[in-house]
Parts: sequence; structure tokens; C-alpha cells
Amino acid sequence: MDTLRSLSKNMKIEGNPFGSSHQRNQIFLKSVAFFLLVGLAYRLLVTDSTGSPIAKVKTSPESIPAADSSRLTASSVAQAPSPVYSTVNITTTAASQNASTKCDIFTGNWVPDPSGPIYTNISCRHIQEHQNCLKNGRPDSNYLLWRWKPHDCDLPRFNPFQFLDRMRNKWWAFIGDSISRNHVQSLLCILSQVEEVEEIYHDKEYRSKTWRFPSHNFTLSVVWSPFLLKADTFENSEGVSFSDIQLHLDTLDPKWTHQYPNFDYVVISGGKWFLKTSIFHENRTVTGCHYCQGKNNLTELGYLYSYRKALRLVLDFVAADPNRKTQVLLRTTTPDHFESGEWNTGGFCNRTMPFKDGEGGEMKSEDVLMRDIELEEFRKTRVEEEQGSNIALLDTTSMSLLRPDGHPGPYRYPDPFSGVKIKDPVRVQSDCLHWCLPGPIDSWNDLMVEVMLNREN
Repeated sequence: MDTLRSLSKNMKIEGNPFGSSHQRNQIFLKSVAFFLLVGLAYRLLVTDSTGSPIAKVKTSPESIPAADSSRLTASSVAQAPSPVYSTVNITTTAASQNASTKCDIFTGNWVPDPSGPIYTNISCRHIQEHQNCLKNGRPDSNYLLWRWKPHDCDLPRFNPFQFLDRMRNKWWAFIGDSISRNHVQSLLCILSQVEEVEEIYHDKEYRSKTWRFPSHNFTLSVVWSPFLLKADTFENSEGVSFSDIQLHLDTLDPKWTHQYPNFDYVVISGGKWFLKTSIFHENRTVTGCHYCQGKNNLTELGYLYSYRKALRLVLDFVAADPNRKTQVLLRTTTPDHFESGEWNTGGFCNRTMPFKDGEGGEMKSEDVLMRDIELEEFRKTRVEEEQGSNIALLDTTSMSLLRPDGHPGPYRYPDPFSGVKIKDPVRVQSDCLHWCLPGPIDSWNDLMVEVMLNREN
């Protein structure tokens, strides 16, 4: 403004207001300069006061080596392009704004993804034999070329670089049954493409394990607790019960509760184990059973009774933590895809394509009822929590229901049809509950990060 005043002072003319021709030219040029400077000053003032509220996000892409598609099948397949990851903070991604747009990331469809998985059964050494479908001879690989797409938004693909960076000096635990183990192996396979992990603990049965990513000081655990409650189980090496399970409905399993204060993040879940024959104990008294078939004149209370009791006890325990340091995800039930029987009665799953939402796949009644209990008890906890809750829902049920093609089926065993002319799936025991690795369960991690880490911010 001092410059403008100086220009205005110098432009004052004494005597003849029109002056000479030379003077008039000078006046004209100075007038033009004056008004240009005034306009520029006004523009700068307006721009500063009405600037765009949208922050510009710069990204710097970095990629993980692509999974070599030629390794996925015995036949030669063109190599998939490398997935590209942005180093921008996770919370700046499009799907991270779901909270404001009210996008339901749990409902959607599986859409083609020619890039495929970021690891293979060759590049990952953490795959359990029963889920190593390609190694065991599964002939098709189309089930690897899909990604989960919510109806109303895009979901970022899991970025192992960002995840490990966020997990420095943290401890993440999965608590549950063999589906939790399946999930943690998926996560290990993805993360090990960035940094190889070291196993630092396992129990006698190798069911509970702990790993450490040394350069990030990140600890990852899976805690075997299929009932989440204190339970006395009696099984042979094949997992078949030879005596009734004794289930204590008023006592949580100390295997995970004693470690809970150490955890920063927890994914916890129940499931199919509640369908097993069980004797219920409460207040040191036998109160009933599930599927005990009239033994000892016990009252048949059913699996829904024990499942609701277990979830209520778990959620109350989590909510009672005064510090609420641990962020918890309650993962919903996993539907199976056995057709024409169950796992022990010739049931099989030989589909090679996903279902579309609303066009195929119906949950079995027990899965529907168990999921209803999960949602009811979760909502009850959220209502009771007056302040910010440290419990969120990881609803993988709908997306999993649409993937009948993602299970090992008969390829839980190596070359199950070796020496057999007709590949009859009924003649081989199939696994239509767990997931091939790589496979659809890898997409659970996309949802897990979105709900857990972006909710945190």
C-alpha cells in the first residue's frame, strides 16, 4: 500500500490539468500502472481470504514385485502387472473417507483384478499345507484374479509398506480358531514380501504362535482359543473328539486374557466350534449342554445359548478396560460352502467363479443365527458405551459368502485324484470352510486396515 501511495503522490499535476503532449503520455502510462497494481493487490487479498479448503495430496508411488503368474499354474500365463502403492498416509485415501460418506464397505461384489495377488505359494513360506492349493495340484487359477469392491466406494488395496510403518513398536494379535490362523497366515504372506519375519514362540501343538518383524519391532501373534472361553477339549490327532467338551460359560480363556494388556490391536472371533457337543458349566455347576442327546438328563440349551454367553463375556471384558489402549475388532462368522453334504458326509465345493451379490449363495441357518447374535451383542455394547468405544466390527460374512470358489476343496491334500480316472469330489474329503492361500481371505486385510487403522484417526 505504501507503493500505491507513492505512485499516487507522484502523479499529482500542477498548473494546466492537461499539460503538454509529453506530460499527457506520462500521466496515461502512470494511470495504467496504478490501476494494474490496485487490481493485483485486490486479487491477492481476495485469494488469501477465499482459498480452496481442499488439501493437495502428493503421492510417491512405490511397488512390490508382482506375483509371477507363471508360478500360479503349470501352464504359462502372462505376468501380472505390479500392484502400485502410494506412500501417502493411509487416512488420505479415497475409501478412508467412508466415515463421512457413509459407505458400507462390507457389502459389494467381487470384480476382476488381473494384477492378481502380491505373493505366491512359492514366495511365501508361511502357508499351511492344507491351504496350499496350488502346490497340492489345484488346476485352475481364476479364483486368484478378483478383488472386493464395495457398492458405493473404492477400497484401497492393503499396503504392506504403510502397514509395517504404522506398526512400529506395536503388537497385533488374532484370537480364535483355525480361521484366525488362516487369516494370520494371509497377513504374514503379504508382509513377508517387504520384510521376512522371525518366529519367536509356539506352543506345544504349534497352534499358538508369535512372530516378530525385527526392523519394525512389530510383533504378530495368533492365540488358539476356539471358544474364547475356558474349555476342556478331548481330541485325537485328526481333530475328532473322543469325549464331550466341558465348556465354562462364565470364565474367559486365560490363554488370551493374560496376554491382552500387551496387545495394541486384536482381531477376535468365534465360530464353528460352538456346534460341537458340549457340556455347559456355570458357577461351578453343570447347567446344560448342546447336542448331548439326553446324556445324564441334561437340559438341551443349544449352541446359540453358549455362543451368546461367550460373546457377551468377551465384549464386557474388552469394554471394562479403563485405559482402552487395545483396539479390538470383532470378526463375524465365516460361512462354509459345502454342497451335497458336510465335511464328513461327502460334502464338496467345486465351483470356480464367485457368486454375485443377490444372485447366488445362501447362508446356512446356523451361520445366519450366529451372525445375528454377533450383531446384536456388538450393537448392545456400542449403545452401552457412553464415550468413544475401542470395539469395532469386521464384517467379513457377506464378502466371504460370495466366494464358493476360494476353498481348498479336495486340494487340501496333495494330488488328491492321483491314479484316479474320474475326479469324483465325493470320494475325497473336501475342505469348504478354510481358504486357499493366496485367495479371497487376502482381501479381509483390506477391510481390516480400513476399519481398524483409519477408524483410529
